[in-house]
Amino acid sequence: MDTMTDLFERFEQLNEIGASLSSERNIDRLLENILLAVKGITHADGGTLYRVSEDRQSLRFEIVRTDSLKIAYGGTSGEPISAKFKDLPLYRENGEPNNSLIAAYSAIHVRTVNIADAYAAEGFDFSGTKKFDQVTGYRSQSFLTVPLKNHENEIIGVLQLINAIDPASGAVCEFSNADQRLAESLASQAAVALTNRLLVIQLEALFEAFITLINLAIDEKSPYTGGHCQRVPTLTMMLAEAADAASEGPLASFQMSDKDRYELKIAGLLHDCGKVTTPVHVVDKATKLQTIFDRIQMVDTRFEVIRRDAELAMLRAVLAGADQVTAEQALRQQLRAIDEDRAFLRHANVGSERMQPEDQDRVRRISQNYRWLNSEGIEADFLTDNEVENLTIRAGTLTQAERETINYHIVATIKMLESLPWPKHLKRVPEYAGGHHERMDGKGYPKGLKRDEMSIQARIMGIADIFEALTARDRPYKPGMKLTQALAILGKFCHNGHIDPDLFEVFIKQKVYLKYAKLYLEPSQIDEPGA
Repeated sequence: MDTMTDLFERFEQLNEIGASLSSERNIDRLLENILLAVKGITHADGGTLYRVSEDRQSLRFEIVRTDSLKIAYGGTSGEPISAKFKDLPLYRENGEPNNSLIAAYSAIHVRTVNIADAYAAEGFDFSGTKKFDQVTGYRSQSFLTVPLKNHENEIIGVLQLINAIDPASGAVCEFSNADQRLAESLASQAAVALTNRLLVIQLEALFEAFITLINLAIDEKSPYTGGHCQRVPTLTMMLAEAADAASEGPLASFQMSDKDRYELKIAGLLHDCGKVTTPVHVVDKATKLQTIFDRIQMVDTRFEVIRRDAELAMLRAVLAGADQVTAEQALRQQLRAIDEDRAFLRHANVGSERMQPEDQDRVRRISQNYRWLNSEGIEADFLTDNEVENLTIRAGTLTQAERETINYHIVATIKMLESLPWPKHLKRVPEYAGGHHERMDGKGYPKGLKRDEMSIQARIMGIADIFEALTARDRPYKPGMKLTQALAILGKFCHNGHIDPDLFEVFIKQKVYLKYAKLYLEPSQIDEPGA
């Protein structure tokens, strides 16, 4: 018999359990906590938590616990439950309710069932229970089965408790009326907590689907950036987990909760969302003269015109009385020089190497040395000012104006993210995502922030963004670097104030780069000894 003191203590326990359930984010732990809480408050030896299937035709086993037999399946036990138990059908093949199974009956009729002794009970099929008892030597006696109902009055699950234990004697007894009321009250709280968590999960899934949609739009614009949008978040989380695991050094105090992890994950996924505003011809610029198409073809055409003009000039000279042998020899030399200049411009157009000042001067000389009649019949420089500007780019394929266009994506990212009504647990997404082009020495962009003005998360993203770009295999203008080369460059960035030295040390010591490389790099890129 329940004493007033015992009931008071259990009601206090009920309040504490309700508060703890509402704060749990992990769905497996939440389900496990629900069952353990009900077992504890009713002194039950065993219990099962079922969830209604999506088609609402069966009950699916989620958590199974029996203390005296040391049975633990599902939840955080590490023992998968799907292979151990088959779903319980709520309806028979003819569509009739499956009232013979006590858990199905409770779900269908939204009714608590309290049975003192399963072996003496009538109206329910306990053959499966009896077979279990024969195999294990257990004696299933008292049952308390409670439906879980959400805010829309739909059944979302069932709690089934087995064998109430008398705290005083340790003997199996029936579940009291107080046990039933407490279980029903806790089931109601649990249903609310579970429903809320599922709704949050659904909203998060929808939100992440929208983010994926944005990244897909970027991917559709350019095949060279879609992979980046997916790989940077992965590397970001790898480095963040490594920093969180640091037990000594400057990062020993850095720790992340599940909410912190989710916030950083979302920031990683959105870090380049502003690229939807970047023109495709700039993002995809594989050569210096590329716009919608590679304008080197137009330069080639002009060279053909110059060759033709040279040949015509030679023929006219011969017809006018010039020595043919001498004229042909001069023509061959002239054509050889033209071909060499064309080959030089084609090589310069690739932009894969750093251009020397003398090569830049040669581009300008070629533009002045050759004259040609344009489509309007006007004699013009061989190269336009824009072509000269592009062909003399010192490194890469982008002009300064185009680099500024590319860099503007981070400004657009910040504007886009800061315009959203972020909930409290995601408030720092704009700061994390918008800071990955800042530098520790304040020379980054767009805000020129220094190290102490940036969060650790933003600094983590900066390293991830750079390392991914160095090793990426899908860029149009360069092959992916090998590990040793990329790490050497990252080391220089560490010493010159570009990236955070503490995070770089974690990146190296915990071999985050190698873990990432094994997922995304070609085997030929992984040249670290012993990798």
